[in-house]
Amino acid sequence: MAESKRKSLWNLIRAKSTAIRNFKDVTKEAGHRRTASDGDAVIPRRRSDLPTEFTSDRRRPRRPGANGKGKGRDYEIHRHDPGPLTDWPPSGMSSEEELSLAQAMQLISRGAPAFRGHRRPIPHAPDHCYTLYATVAGNHGDDTDAANLHDAMTQLMTLRKEGSGYANYPWETFEQPSYAFCFGKRAGTITLNHWVSLASVIPPSIPLRDSGVAPREITLDRIFERLQELERGLEDDDEDLMYKNLYRRLLRDPDKYLSPHKTLDKQITDLIMVLSRPDWIDFTLPKNQVATKFIYDNSLANAPTYHKFFHQLLLSVELDLRINSGLHLAEAKEKLVAQIPPSIQWNLALARRWRENIRVDRIGEQPDQIRLRFKLQKRQVRMLKRFIQMMKWPNLSETIACLKQHEAQGTLTGHISSHAMAFFSGLILPGTTFPFLIMNSLVDIDPDRATDDLALLTHIHPHCGFQYRGSYTYWTAASIVGKVLAPTCLSIGGWVGPARPTVHLDRAQIARIRQRKPPARSQTVTPEDVKTMNDRSDPLGPPAEVFPVKEYELVAPKMDEDEDYDYDGYLTDLVRIEMLHLRPSNANDSKHSITSGATSSDNGPKWFDASIHFAIDGNSWPLRLTFDVNFVHAWPCSDGPHPLFFDYVYESVRADKLVHVRDWNGVYGGINSSLDGSGMIHGGPKSFGLGSNGLGGGSKKGSNIMSAGGRTTTATDHTGQDQDNERVLVVEAFGVPDNEVLARAWCAHWGLSAVVADISKTCMACAIREAYAAALTVVILVDDEQKVENKDE
Repeated sequence: MAESKRKSLWNLIRAKSTAIRNFKDVTKEAGHRRTASDGDAVIPRRRSDLPTEFTSDRRRPRRPGANGKGKGRDYEIHRHDPGPLTDWPPSGMSSEEELSLAQAMQLISRGAPAFRGHRRPIPHAPDHCYTLYATVAGNHGDDTDAANLHDAMTQLMTLRKEGSGYANYPWETFEQPSYAFCFGKRAGTITLNHWVSLASVIPPSIPLRDSGVAPREITLDRIFERLQELERGLEDDDEDLMYKNLYRRLLRDPDKYLSPHKTLDKQITDLIMVLSRPDWIDFTLPKNQVATKFIYDNSLANAPTYHKFFHQLLLSVELDLRINSGLHLAEAKEKLVAQIPPSIQWNLALARRWRENIRVDRIGEQPDQIRLRFKLQKRQVRMLKRFIQMMKWPNLSETIACLKQHEAQGTLTGHISSHAMAFFSGLILPGTTFPFLIMNSLVDIDPDRATDDLALLTHIHPHCGFQYRGSYTYWTAASIVGKVLAPTCLSIGGWVGPARPTVHLDRAQIARIRQRKPPARSQTVTPEDVKTMNDRSDPLGPPAEVFPVKEYELVAPKMDEDEDYDYDGYLTDLVRIEMLHLRPSNANDSKHSITSGATSSDNGPKWFDASIHFAIDGNSWPLRLTFDVNFVHAWPCSDGPHPLFFDYVYESVRADKLVHVRDWNGVYGGINSSLDGSGMIHGGPKSFGLGSNGLGGGSKKGSNIMSAGGRTTTATDHTGQDQDNERVLVVEAFGVPDNEVLARAWCAHWGLSAVVADISKTCMACAIREAYAAALTVVILVDDEQKVENKDE
């Protein structure tokens, strides 16, 4: 009984940590405990291609031993001030002490985020297809790593499958990966969940088999009559009326005489069968996801398409209302929606947007006789005004004046463009279309003729941007240029800007950016990584009976140790952005290894290779933005700083010395690189990408490399046994935003994604642990709080 009570108490205390997960197994190993000196070989933590004996435990094995000093000792943890730690061990505690689980949780894990991965199967898909997610808990308060959807103007990029409001979990949305958990709080970043979700294996859209069930013929006026009736809700309280409205108007009941389909489950099945016909519009295809392009043209020439769209919409609304009927239990709804094929789910998403945002004002027999009322229009007008102002649009005053004129005349949804109609009506499918809808609406409303050259922005090619009037450039948040330049810009509505102009584009010109997939050997998330995420990033390390104090250390940036650093003033003016360089790419080279999808047969805007030139201590350093990497916003912690377990290996480097780091952890198959105290690299027979001009070549084994201080050192060899290929490079990018831009550009140059942590919200130890959780090997540290203080002074 005592053992049961103790186990229950520890479960409550430990919460999300994994130390208790294997506690029973550990306690059976009498006399076994873990010390920092157990062996010299580090057991790898992640890779699925490692020997099987290393997959069950991620760090050093525990050695058998007698009862150690301090084991079982009743330590009064309450005598320590519960405030932030300033020293380790804390005052009054010896480094030879060993903590119990409760004591370790209080001193080490309190307020530290715990990362957990999830793998979920995809209905109607093969076993090798799955979706991956990450959830985080443990820190106090409601602060997360995700941007506020309203402030980021991205609330229409996501749609919850069941219920109203925003999703509580990423698997609850129609779009996958979920855009409710996509954008990080820091410009140009994504959340940990979105990074993990990018590794999901989602099958391509498969056309549904023709069910052979055809709907009844119906006229356009009857379609809108029924849509108008459904604005008041479904008649699910009158079974006979609900049956009559469905089967006399829209469907045929094959069992009307023997067993009429009066129950909701049978009607739902019939509607799914009808919507499974291949002749309907397939909204899973990106080319069809601007839904208003089918109804913007209300002329007689487009009447068949107009009729087909609203016929499909009506059947989808009927299905959506039946699925969300109050007669169903919430669990039954969730299971039903999860089993519905993707093409039908997108029909449900369209129906939901229609029900939420649009009303029928006038019914007619022809498309030009129909009048609709858009509930969301005023809010969308305010959103676009705010977007124009925050983006510092070069033609701001004239554009806002033209917007007000269109609003007064009531021509925002029918006389500008299909993109403007979608934006102002709110008939927007969740996913990647919204950023292009808001930007194309702005471009279409701007009266300047120069915007005619910006008319080919499309979500089919999301890695793009443009220059307008030679004043600013604007980039999508999905483009590598936008991700890298984001620290100097704002990120709203899926766009990054206003960014610095470039001499390599005309005054008004679109640029599609060629960006390649990161190297095969760079860190990527695997299902095994997701499964073991909690174990690999536990603040306490592997499960154990006791936790020696000497196995942990309090880590912090090395600013105070560097005489060149002035922490209060951030004397870090050695890095400045010189220019954004865009070079037209060779179309023949864009047929492979590219995430942008460029081919030599593309017509329209040109493709470019991007690079950024930096001035560092009087020298010019160009870095190519070659790879489509991502930057993960670190989850905030509380009660920090937290101690770091000794087996989380890292090395630190200042941003202005980062250009000397090449082929970090041997991404390109070379021997691992490392840093000495001055930021100099060692090793690496192959350092691709940096040469005499900073963009190609590299150092050879034993070659002399010039350090930032002007002295030369000889690169030495390091074998796989000498180096941990999962060690984390911590880049201290404090000071001006150009330092962070340099760190991001370096990552894009080498193909390494990174965790970006604001040191005032996430301690260095938690940022390093999140890098281990995300299978990343770079952490970029910034300090927004110090910047604000300096500005106030």
